[in-house]
Amino acid sequence: MKRKKHTSAEDEAQIDMTPMLDIVFIMLIFFIVTTSFVKEKGLDVNRPEDNQAKNDQPSKALSIRIAADGTIMMGGREVDIRRVVANTQTYLAENNTDSAAIQAHEDSEHGTVVEVMNQVKIAGIDKVSVLVKKSS
Repeated sequence: MKRKKHTSAEDEAQIDMTPMLDIVFIMLIFFIVTTSFVKEKGLDVNRPEDNQAKNDQPSKALSIRIAADGTIMMGGREVDIRRVVANTQTYLAENNTDSAAIQAHEDSEHGTVVEVMNQVKIAGIDKVSVLVKKSS
């Protein structure tokens, strides 16, 4: 005679979740290990806000021009790169300003432009803008 199998709801087949959880944790570990958290170096750009308060007294910005051959012009005269700090401090003593505009030629070297920016910041001007003059 055949025996009848009596099964209850507790004896039904269950799905084993352990292999799936193992794979999920392995993938999580893989993505954590392969992610790089290196901060890239570069220039910090401070963009102006849309609703910026305007001052009643306009300040005259220091104007510096850099030609294609690397000559630096401040106040209509040619200046050596080592004298940018001194000329900027002289300009600050005569004028009440907190900004400078560097107008660089399109073909000028980037290193010269960055060095002039550093010299102006050393002299005490924090707001520096760079304009590019296209060759005509």
